[in-house]
Amino acid sequence: MPTFLGIDIGTSEVKALLLDDQHHVIGTAGSTLEVSRPHPGHSEQDPASWWSATGIALKALQQQHPAQYAAVKAIGLSGQMHGAVLLDAADRVLRPAILWNDTRSARECEEMMAALPAAAQLAGSLIMPGFTAPKLRWVAKHEPAVFAQVAKVLLPKDYVRLMLTGEHISDMSDASGTAWLDVAQRAWSPELLALTGMTEKQMPRVVEGSAPGGALSATAASALGLQSGIVVAGGAGDNASSAIGMGAVNAGEGF
Repeated sequence: MPTFLGIDIGTSEVKALLLDDQHHVIGTAGSTLEVSRPHPGHSEQDPASWWSATGIALKALQQQHPAQYAAVKAIGLSGQMHGAVLLDAADRVLRPAILWNDTRSARECEEMMAALPAAAQLAGSLIMPGFTAPKLRWVAKHEPAVFAQVAKVLLPKDYVRLMLTGEHISDMSDASGTAWLDVAQRAWSPELLALTGMTEKQMPRVVEGSAPGGALSATAASALGLQSGIVVAGGAGDNASSAIGMGAVNAGEGF
């Protein structure tokens, strides 16, 4: 019987869920995370801690349910939204990830809205400090040596995807929380990217949440005790995946 693995990259914990093919829960496991607050209003995490915690949570599931864990046929991802993971051309992390609850970029948000009055219409929301884009404008201003090395920006769950698959991919829901996505066109917006001195080349490829978003590499499969080539779904940001999990998917429904 095939089973399915869900991984959620939370702010305080990485959670893992093992389901059978009838959506019944076989088991859950988790591993806690720490948040660094080096200055007032700052909130950061080391992306390596997400990958380490993922390994710990999956090892617990494997030990608790070895046969069902070995039967995993697909992986789904969800996670905290808006965080900025900055990578160089060799996929090395350039600085701690700036998280969704970091407020340092309030001034940058004001500057972006003033520079492009249509920004809210393109992005589908006012630009706020929680979003990813103003974080990069802050880095460009305050950490120019780091900004100059940025080859890719990933969301938290998509950094874990990179470790699982070796690919730079995100989904529409997480991408919509960056303030770089033209939500009507479901594509990266050159105008929004330009506000932060970024280009589409520095963005991950975007897929629908239900579409394939990479395949488990042989290296990751060996480390995690899974079969290589398992599909990793596009997945979703935590709010979008919560809505789907609760069945709030039709117009007029909410949670």
